Amino acid sequence: MIFGVKIRVVPHLDRILGVRLQLHRSWYLAFVLGIAIMVTQFPEAYPLWQRVAVGVAADILFLVAVSVREIILNFLAIIRGIPVKRVTLFVFGGVSPITKEDTHPILELLLAAAGLLCNIIIAGIFYGVHSILVNTGSVIIDGLVLWLAFMYFMVALFHFIPVFPLDGGRLLRVLLWKVTGDYERATRIASWAGHWVGLLFIAGGILLLILLRQWFNGLVLVFAGWVLQIAATQSRRQTLLREALQGITARHVIARECPIISHELSLGQLVRDYILVTGQRYFVVADGVKLQGVVTVRNIKPIPKERWDSTPLGEIMTPASELKTAQAEQPAASLLEQMDEFRLDYMPVLEQDKVIGIVFRDSLTRLVKTRAELGK
Repeated sequence: MIFGVKIRVVPHLDRILGVRLQLHRSWYLAFVLGIAIMVTQFPEAYPLWQRVAVGVAADILFLVAVSVREIILNFLAIIRGIPVKRVTLFVFGGVSPITKEDTHPILELLLAAAGLLCNIIIAGIFYGVHSILVNTGSVIIDGLVLWLAFMYFMVALFHFIPVFPLDGGRLLRVLLWKVTGDYERATRIASWAGHWVGLLFIAGGILLLILLRQWFNGLVLVFAGWVLQIAATQSRRQTLLREALQGITARHVIARECPIISHELSLGQLVRDYILVTGQRYFVVADGVKLQGVVTVRNIKPIPKERWDSTPLGEIMTPASELKTAQAEQPAASLLEQMDEFRLDYMPVLEQDKVIGIVFRDSLTRLVKTRAELGK
């Protein structure tokens, strides 16, 4: 929850070129919509199961096309020195948290132009395959490829709209950046444009549904507007988060009062001397100051009470090798993004491999809200 908005994604796909691709939840609806379109738009002479199968195949191929586009753009960004670590994948492409320090106007122009060109090339490839198949008699396969060519051509046109985070919006951001000299302000303006254009799309789609009974066009327009509005909001929230936490590092937000305990301590001692007294639910286990693991209430629950006094924490703790940790000088904004990415509520903070404290997500989000309200 950031500024009252929850941003959730389904589990990550994998790391490609060192970049973690994550599917936004809107893909669930996109898959259902894609199948529904193929079932209703394909000739009814074909059995329902075949039309459903074609819809599933179309969804998968469309996802592959969007992923390929994003992989190409990530590759270009990385070789140009932009440290892309995570990308949220929407149906039109990816959105990644990039700061002013990571990029500059020429790179933004390059990536925007590359994105527009990739869209056109992918749509052209689909149409080229259709041209080859059109006289082969493979009506189902040809129809599938023609639909993909049409949809990706529409995606290519969609990206020319000058609102962020579309490619046209990246061009708009570059222009605003040059005019105002303020990258964050340019991102906010371009993202607000995406937000409002998304709402206009939704309104237009509803009018098509109600007044003209154009179910296909209306649903697609509503869906496109909804996804654009969500993506633009996410981009704006990320900018506000970075602004609110500017100059703050993990060192500034650690909870130093959180005790560091020994792995030799018994579970019974931990419960009696710490948990029942302080109400804390998360403890760092260390050998001196070297991180060994963490113990949470979740680790404790499976252990029968009669075994608490005979169970050392070393047996039930989550080992350090399985933990995500932060560095003392890591920017707080990237730390919060990392915690959101892995859905973590706590994270140990290290300095030269020594534990110096814990960061709590709730404390970070409160700090974001407070600094944002005070205009800091």
